[in-house]
Amino acid sequence: MHPFRKAVEDRDPAAVEALLAEDVVFVSPVAFKPYPGKAITAAILRGVMRVFEDFTYVREITQPGSRDHAFVFTATVNGRQIQGCDLLHFDEEGKIDEFTVMVRPLSAATALAEAMGAQFDRIAAEASA
Repeated sequence: MHPFRKAVEDRDPAAVEALLAEDVVFVSPVAFKPYPGKAITAAILRGVMRVFEDFTYVREITQPGSRDHAFVFTATVNGRQIQGCDLLHFDEEGKIDEFTVMVRPLSAATALAEAMGAQFDRIAAEASA
């Protein structure tokens, strides 16, 4: 099992954060601008762990030796079933330097946006600590 997948499935935010490059860029499925940096990315991912219920990776897509990985998942957010994909790029040191999330359907993406919006003051505080 890929170390990132194991860290997420174990709900281990410290292990997830350890896999992030300092210059990682997080691209949200519900925000217009990307979020650069390890601190904000780690805080966002902790927020996601708080709002996703019944989170499960259902597929991992990559090629041998590739630094690009896709992790397809399902979860529930405020009663809405969500399907998504974490698209990750790993730098030469094996750290995640690009983290893009896509989700569907629109009703679930809207529920995710609302749930994460409610978390954002906490996320910002965690990122600046």
